Amino acid sequence: MKQRLSRTAGAWSIGAALLALLGLAGLMAYQGLMVGTVRVPAFGYVAMALGVLFSLIIGIGLMALVFYSSRSGYDEPPRLIREGHDSDVDERPSARNQSK
Repeated sequence: MKQRLSRTAGAWSIGAALLALLGLAGLMAYQGLMVGTVRVPAFGYVAMALGVLFSLIIGIGLMALVFYSSRSGYDEPPRLIREGHDSDVDERPSARNQSK
């Protein structure tokens, strides 16, 4: 019972600390957005748009590579291919047992 109580207290304390950090981040974001009258030049908006576009291209490209490698079998576990054996035969014991 005591271990369960301490685990629950630890979870609550971690949750409270994370909520406090979230509140602090929100406060700092609000203060950063309420900076008087600051004018952003046109090249600032262009730079921001290019940065967002570049980030999207990189993210989409990496996710496409993840799906491609998963579908193509590149993510399969390694298997031992011995000389003189058929290279398509899977040498794992679980595969041998299932095929019989």
